[in-house]
Amino acid sequence: MGSMTVFRLIFLVMFLGWLMIWVILPTKLYKNAWTPKLNGKLNSTYFEGQGTNLLLFSFPVMFIAAFGCVYLHLQKKLRKPNSRSVVTSNRLSFLRRPALVMAPLGIVTAMELAFVAMFIALLIWSLANYLYVSFGHLHMHKQGEKVWQAKFRSVSLRLGYIGNICWAFLFFPVTRGSSILPLVGLTSESSIKYHIWLGHLSMILFAAHTVGFIIYWAMTNQMALMLEWSKTYVSNVAGEIATVLALAMWVTSSYRIRREMFEVFFYTHQLYILYVVFYVLHVGAAYFCMILPGIFLFIVDRYLRFLQSQRRARLDSARLLPCGSIELTFSKSPGLYYNPTSILFVNVPSISKLQWHPFTITSSCNLEQDKLSVVVKRLGSWSQKLYRQISSSVDRLEVSVEGPYGPTSSHFLRHELLVLVSGGSGITPFISIIREIIVESTKQNCQVPRVLLVCAFKNSADLAILDLLLPVNGTPSNIPQMQLQIEAYITREGELPTEDNLKLLQTIWFKSNQLDSPINASLGNNNWLWLGAIIVSSFVMFLLILGIVTRYYIYPFDHSTGDTYHYSYYVLWDMFLLCACIFIASSAVFLFRKKEHAMEGKQIQNLEVPAPTTSPGSWFQNANRELESQPHQSLVQVTKVHFGARPDLKRILFDCKASDVGVLACGPRKMRHEIAEICSSGLADNLHFESISFNW
Repeated sequence: MGSMTVFRLIFLVMFLGWLMIWVILPTKLYKNAWTPKLNGKLNSTYFEGQGTNLLLFSFPVMFIAAFGCVYLHLQKKLRKPNSRSVVTSNRLSFLRRPALVMAPLGIVTAMELAFVAMFIALLIWSLANYLYVSFGHLHMHKQGEKVWQAKFRSVSLRLGYIGNICWAFLFFPVTRGSSILPLVGLTSESSIKYHIWLGHLSMILFAAHTVGFIIYWAMTNQMALMLEWSKTYVSNVAGEIATVLALAMWVTSSYRIRREMFEVFFYTHQLYILYVVFYVLHVGAAYFCMILPGIFLFIVDRYLRFLQSQRRARLDSARLLPCGSIELTFSKSPGLYYNPTSILFVNVPSISKLQWHPFTITSSCNLEQDKLSVVVKRLGSWSQKLYRQISSSVDRLEVSVEGPYGPTSSHFLRHELLVLVSGGSGITPFISIIREIIVESTKQNCQVPRVLLVCAFKNSADLAILDLLLPVNGTPSNIPQMQLQIEAYITREGELPTEDNLKLLQTIWFKSNQLDSPINASLGNNNWLWLGAIIVSSFVMFLLILGIVTRYYIYPFDHSTGDTYHYSYYVLWDMFLLCACIFIASSAVFLFRKKEHAMEGKQIQNLEVPAPTTSPGSWFQNANRELESQPHQSLVQVTKVHFGARPDLKRILFDCKASDVGVLACGPRKMRHEIAEICSSGLADNLHFESISFNW
């Protein structure tokens, strides 16, 4: 048994044990038998009422997160590039097939549907057991209170408990640099939908919890409790403030607002900081420890992203395409490795100091070791302003970045045939895939999949984006060797415009600045090991200082003064120490690694290389003439353009005769759903679907 297998077994045991605690938590067994024993042994003078939950709910996940970093580091070192031995994953491929395609939920695989069903079952089980135990020992909070009123209050309270279970998972999907997600084959981009689902579910539960208590207070003439900030119990005011903040975030996070008024969604969602503070003040320290791992890891990731964003990225050039898209090319450290379909978050302070936008990386770190490129489609107000700034002949543009973030492996290489279907700017993730396959096809004894790229554009000017299949500095003429076929569809034009109407591609070079630095991982090449060190050191520091504060400050206050320490102060201490320990550990490691970044930055030189000045539209117009370079000629030879037509996706996919066909779709939601339905129809067992969507 290999060391990696041992790691996986340990993680599985810890995770299943953690889940079993959640299953047992609402039962009479846990309340009557386990709780007295655990509290007697774990709720010492150092942790008081938090000891049990710290051990049962916080420690397992923090253990997995810390040692998961070691596992991912070893996996990165031991991984055999481009291995196609994936028999096990192919046997289980039916679990990754789309099982449900619905507009509100999106594309849900069989595996996701199974986990959703189990999670819903956990919530129902928990609510049923909470109510069973509660109804057996009803407490009358007011003289003259009726039994049904007490049961109504109990139901409202337990709905809040169930919402807290959702909160235990809520922050994992949005922790971009998480070590948890890669362990289960996920990225933060692909799991954003889980955050959305959990957000909707928790808001429904918390809204019912809040409304239920307001109704209860009204029925029992206790409306004054709405304004109570209790010294010995939960704060009702804090809960009401948290609910108002959550409602504002919930309303503005609808799909239409995210798509049409992104700024409204973005700025309102920053209220999450206040929401977390007041939510934790409402639930108290003990319940905070139950949801602590997700919040802890999110703060670590968020602070590291903040530190990385303080460096200005070195922007070398920008290519303005005739279709209105912009390719930004940055310098990067040669040691920075990322996989195709990774994304980079970009901030341009001259446009907005707060807005960060994710863009697909189109470059291949194996093909361009010191360059990193992203494509920006000119759609919203932010990208319009960026286009105007760059086209106004600026000699330097200040840019900050976060990332890259993406998958930990090039899983698409396992297929025999790769069908890439895109609509509009959805082609950008596939550019990095094709560039990566171009590199792999030059290696000896390396099998790469055949590639069929099906791309649909509105206008012929959008064909210019195919130019990005080749990097700025060109590429070896090996496109025929990698067996690439491109089927391009122009939906709104019947023929290619005349040569006089074709726009030229424009390349703009920026001046370098000593304050700018190449893009690098926030913690350097051994990013996973340093992240694990931060998680361990900050969590241990948090436990030590919390124990000292509780034992030598809070405990004497409770037992010597005769007064009760304020209920909310426990939580304030927890949040303060949590943030302080994370900031200290992360800053120390980041500053230590900063010296290495500075040395690498001095070694990297800006290389100005010639770039093509025409667009692919002219290549297709002059396909019979001698073209400017062999790579571009090869690209034209494998491309077929269909004017005034849309791709017949069903025919294209069913005509794929390979035994293992990977189907990747990126573009409009309607197109992705159509492809998912075709692949899940059961009419072609060789189709393995994957959706790439960056729509928030």
